Amino acid sequence: MSESTFVVKGMTCSGCMSKVTSAVTGVEGVTDVDVDISNGELTVVSASPVDPDVIRKAVNEAGYEVAS
Repeated sequence: MSESTFVVKGMTCSGCMSKVTSAVTGVEGVTDVDVDISNGELTVVSASPVDPDVIRKAVNEAGYEVAS
């Protein structure tokens, strides 16, 4: 199991959280997604490591930006 945490800019509400969750859940290999809008953190769990650039692209396509 692999877990990665990213900081996402621009998430301010539950709608934002839903968009990011939906986008990242669709990434192949991702088994769980946790979004904390209070601190802008996105935690991604997968069976094996997922390329961070793929996560960034999914977040960008949802309309947000990964800060780190």
